[in-house]
Amino acid sequence: MKLSPIPHPPRRDFTEASGLDGGAHLLVVDDDPEIRDLLVRLLRKHGYRVTSSRNGVEMREILATAGIDLVVLDIMMPGEDGLTLCREIRAFSDMPIIMLTAMGEEMDRIVGLEMGADDYLAKPFSPRELLARVKAVLRRTSSSSPSRERKGGRMFAFARWRLDTHRRELTSPDGVAIDLSAGEYDLLLAFVEHPQRILSRDQLLDMARNRIGQPYDRSIDVQVSRLRRKLGDADPLGADLIKTVRGAGYLFLPTVERP
Repeated sequence: MKLSPIPHPPRRDFTEASGLDGGAHLLVVDDDPEIRDLLVRLLRKHGYRVTSSRNGVEMREILATAGIDLVVLDIMMPGEDGLTLCREIRAFSDMPIIMLTAMGEEMDRIVGLEMGADDYLAKPFSPRELLARVKAVLRRTSSSSPSRERKGGRMFAFARWRLDTHRRELTSPDGVAIDLSAGEYDLLLAFVEHPQRILSRDQLLDMARNRIGQPYDRSIDVQVSRLRRKLGDADPLGADLIKTVRGAGYLFLPTVERP
């Protein structure tokens, strides 16, 4: 069953209610009733509106009728798994997605990020960590958050590319608008704000994802790979803008101008 285009509500500011609710409506998708109920109670206890679903069919019905601000999506489900559902959501919407993965399944986490997930959380996880991830992703994807407003209205130009932080829009040398996920945009913004400077993975995690990386966390590597691919698809030279510095991190090579 194909996912119909999902009406996506305007981005709201979730930073004004001590990070607890701000009107955010979350959707929990998990086939395990105990885990699903636990997540619903936890999130509601901390002020969020929460709806739950057992599978992709129910998820589609909810997304088509309710204004959902963030999806908490389990990977391991019978039938249509979370990776498939993540890819379908991302095909029509940029709503934030947090994937829940089995402990030690690094490949699932990497593929989830490749599919467009904004963050992931390995089971078992602490309630405090889940709440922190939800809060961080909502803040990061809220176009009217204070941090975004401070950065709003600036234009960066590099190698004939342009990044408009007010519109959150990347334009290729040929004038084509390039679609970026929230994570890709934040990563590119970190690079253009610190050009020609080696940035470690920990620094990029802090700048682009607003969270502390786990040991051997490869999420930044995945995001860099996706960003390179998009830059290269639009410009043969675009994939060479970000250099890997072995054992150190990444270096954004071009000179960045601020018209």
